[in-house]
Amino acid sequence: MMFRDTILNIFVDIWPMIFICCVIIISMRVVYLIKNKSEFVFYKEILMLGFILYIMALFRVVTFQDVSWSSSNFIPFKEMFRYDFGSAMFYKNVVGNMLMFIPYGFFASYFLKLKKPWLILGLTFLVSITIETTQLLIGRVFDIDDIVLNVIGGLLGFTIFYIVDRVKNKFSLLQKNYIYNIMMIIILILIVLYLLGVFYV
Repeated sequence: MMFRDTILNIFVDIWPMIFICCVIIISMRVVYLIKNKSEFVFYKEILMLGFILYIMALFRVVTFQDVSWSSSNFIPFKEMFRYDFGSAMFYKNVVGNMLMFIPYGFFASYFLKLKKPWLILGLTFLVSITIETTQLLIGRVFDIDDIVLNVIGGLLGFTIFYIVDRVKNKFSLLQKNYIYNIMMIIILILIVLYLLGVFYV
């Protein structure tokens, strides 16, 4: 419930930007595909669009959320062990920081076709430390624990990609684009139903 509410709150804040960017990106992509006579693969197009929307949502979360109640932390594990396991603050600050970077780990691994975790570890660290440094420069706080949790999330995203990629290579049926198109449609329907409150997880 809290996760759904967080997504909806972010969407309410950035829907104008999402709408405008989607029109620009989709129209340019359609022209590109037609002009170059490229194949349209639904699930690949959705993944590319999804990555862009994810970056926009990530920017909103890391630059606009009010954290005036907190202070900078340069001691590893100090903040994450301060919260009681299972508490609301634990889910928000520990689990939330990991979940926030799982999509990044997955998308980066998918688009770069990574086979080893070291590159995604380095990329996630670079992005996370850039975010934390920027937050410090704009009057927010720097938290080294966020970097640790973000990197863990990025590695989890890589792990998901790695498992999916290995399973895909073992079954010939999973080499067909239409299978992933169907799966993507189902995933999109489930996401919409979840956001509409039809079911909760």
